Amino acid sequence: RVREAQEALEEVRTEVSRNEPALAAVEADLRNLTERMGEVFEESPEALASEAAELPPLSEEERQEEQKALARLEEKIQEMGAVNMLAREEYAELEARFGFLSGQRKDLEESLASLQETIRKINKTTRDRFMEAFEAVKEHFAVLFREVFEGGEARLSLLDEQNPLESGVEIFAQPPGKKLQSLQLLSGGEKAMVALALLFALFRYRPQPFFILDEVDAPLDEANINRFNRLLLQFRGQTQFLVVSHNKRTMELAEVLYGVSMGEGGVSRLVSVRLAEVEASLGIGRA
Repeated sequence: RVREAQEALEEVRTEVSRNEPALAAVEADLRNLTERMGEVFEESPEALASEAAELPPLSEEERQEEQKALARLEEKIQEMGAVNMLAREEYAELEARFGFLSGQRKDLEESLASLQETIRKINKTTRDRFMEAFEAVKEHFAVLFREVFEGGEARLSLLDEQNPLESGVEIFAQPPGKKLQSLQLLSGGEKAMVALALLFALFRYRPQPFFILDEVDAPLDEANINRFNRLLLQFRGQTQFLVVSHNKRTMELAEVLYGVSMGEGGVSRLVSVRLAEVEASLGIGRA
């Protein structure tokens, strides 16, 4: 009998050893459930059990209603699917990320608003300066046109006055004895003189140390050559002109002439002549 008791005890020990892992798992689940209950209900299981013991017993009808409500809740839980146990941590991470991105968005919106304000100020300043320059050049052009053509009328006009920075400029000119018309309807010589009047109007608005004019007198006849030369004489006290020209009348106004001649062996040679020195040596005075 002692042997039988020992064998029975050994079997019990074996069974206990075999069930120890399952028991440990159950205990772990119980601890997790206990912690979860504490988080959900914000009370310990013991406190909940104490409160439940103080509740009055339910009638059969109330018990059935509670069971139905419980069944409905269980059904809704099933519809929700598996519960993400890391949802709280994920929510905290997403909330922090959202706060960071919101701050970045605010900074970008403030930077954009500042940039737009800067662009607005630049556009206003550019528009104001353009209109100031346009009105000044427009006035100078009208005066110089009358001087060049010895009468007549000319004006500059914006094609789009509401958007001057993107607008084209149209030129209207009326030489003496003709109608006011667009630049395209003038003769070649008249077009050249109108262009020179506009060019010198720009010179007058914004004088520079020197200007280079490359054969601008090539299409001009004798009468217009004289008008062009009068412009050079009028402005020569304000700036220096480097004029490329083959016209003798224009060259007579120069202080220094530079030319290129073909030397021996076909080699080009630069020649410079100071007209004042030549005229002095010849006893000729300049007008």
